[in-house]
Amino acid sequence: MVRSDARENRARILAVARRAFAEDGDTSMNQIAQLAGVGPGTLYRNYPSREALVLAVYQDAVGELTDSVPGLLATLPPLEALRRWTTELVSAMRKKHGLGAALSPGAHQSITEQSYGPVIAAIAQLLDAGKRDGTIRADAEPADFLQLTGALWRAATGEEDRSQAMLGLILDGLSTHPR
Repeated sequence: MVRSDARENRARILAVARRAFAEDGDTSMNQIAQLAGVGPGTLYRNYPSREALVLAVYQDAVGELTDSVPGLLATLPPLEALRRWTTELVSAMRKKHGLGAALSPGAHQSITEQSYGPVIAAIAQLLDAGKRDGTIRADAEPADFLQLTGALWRAATGEEDRSQAMLGLILDGLSTHPR
């Protein structure tokens, strides 16, 4: 069993690393240790390499994303829950893509393999809720939806960000009652 202080250290390191990598992808491991208020030994004991830490940060973000589905479905109609969730997925995918040189091809493959199942399961929950209430087509498949949304995170960002318009088209295609 992991001690509570060790769990707290891990959580603090992940939170600090997530913020630091979002601000500056070149933040050093020593800077992260300092910002998290832990020694380098604690950091390296938990994350033996920068790549291990980056992977953990990404996996943590995917976990938060997939865990958010029940809350979204409790407060929003399924199609709107799917829209909001997909917007967050696109943001996470852009961050993963932005990691670029920080990760080896093997690490990129590992991220994909580890996150695919939970992401497909989350999409299935969202689509199934819409199928049950009659707002999402019965033939909508999670893998197809994920493939379609792959284009969204590649869409230009900033003033030229077309991802929301593109997402609207995808959701209209899924809807039993397109706008």
